[in-house]
Amino acid sequence: MTDPLLLLDWLAALLIVAGAFFSLVAGVGLFVLPDLLSRMHAAAKPQVLGLLLMLLGLAVLWRSWAWVPILLLAWVAQMVTAPVASHLVGRTGYRTKHAQHGLLHRDDLAAAARRVEAADGDAPRRRPRRPSAAQRREDAPHGLDRGGSPTG
Repeated sequence: MTDPLLLLDWLAALLIVAGAFFSLVAGVGLFVLPDLLSRMHAAAKPQVLGLLLMLLGLAVLWRSWAWVPILLLAWVAQMVTAPVASHLVGRTGYRTKHAQHGLLHRDDLAAAARRVEAADGDAPRRRPRRPSAAQRREDAPHGLDRGGSPTG
């Protein structure tokens, strides 16, 4: 008969290799896919599944219930941060016009973007320029600098 511990080792190895494969697919997708939104999808979806498979493989390999909460916490943290990061990257790419609109099947942000552009008047936002030292001297009262001390 087969040793159950040997079967658990093979199961752990299979889970870890499958997780590594999904993480590799996510990395390759970042280089191969043509546009920002496709790359964002490739970075988030397979990577989270790959991490889950690797963490399950580690749980089977370590055979200790003490590690389960730590592995679960790592997976939950990844499940919370990956969609948020992808959402922010996608929205920023859309607003900075890095998304290829021809590849979109449905554009849910178009109406909101038009409202924002209409409210801003399409004017670029810039900080007011600081006056140069020569301009500050010209604006100061005669014989005094901006701080009120005598000029010489």
